[in-house]
Amino acid sequence: MRDEATADRSDTGPYFAELSQFLMSDHDVAATLERICTRSLEVVPAAAFCAITVRRRRGRLETLAHTDDTALRCDELQYELDEGPCIASALEDAPFLVLSTSDDQRWPRWGPKVADLGVHSLISVQLSAAALDPDRDPLGAINLYAKQVDTFTQEDLQRLIVYGVHAGNALANAHLVTTLGEAVERRHEIGVAQGIMLQRYGLDQDQAFETLQRYSSHANVKLRDVAALVIEQGGLPASYDDVGGEA
Repeated sequence: MRDEATADRSDTGPYFAELSQFLMSDHDVAATLERICTRSLEVVPAAAFCAITVRRRRGRLETLAHTDDTALRCDELQYELDEGPCIASALEDAPFLVLSTSDDQRWPRWGPKVADLGVHSLISVQLSAAALDPDRDPLGAINLYAKQVDTFTQEDLQRLIVYGVHAGNALANAHLVTTLGEAVERRHEIGVAQGIMLQRYGLDQDQAFETLQRYSSHANVKLRDVAALVIEQGGLPASYDDVGGEA
């Protein structure tokens, strides 16, 4: 697949610079993951399909983008068996090159199962955002699969490692922009709710915010959800009798 973001692979520096700019151009996390996934097949044309493993809360791993259902199943088998190169790549600072899945002894349960699916070689590298934040945990891994044994070379692996750095930074940037956008939206909703509290109950700004916080704590509801409730109903539920009380 080639388009305006594609450069001549013979000129590696400009190619990856342009590719990085392309990945950074969309600040939506899901869209960025899809771009990372599809572009991986351009970076390493020998691959048949790609899947992106992402670290979720509490270290849980999940595939959030894939180019083929076979790639998704290969990833899912790793999570089910708790072994495989994408798990190791996502949790460790190490890339993996597998020349024959059925013969690789590092993952003796997973390898034969994916070989039965028709996947016989792969490369997996970490999605790292170290260039943006050296102390940040890995974001996940890029996993490229092929149908034949001995498909990938060390050069392919090195290209994917370089790509993984650009992809990780783009994903981290998308996460940051999304988080900031959500924070701005949340702050706006709380401000609107405070205004309603001021008008309805005769509170000042601090009292209104403290009342929202107090209701959030008593009802075990997130502050943003309390604000949305106030906006929808024009105030707190009638059963709540602590409006304007001590925090």
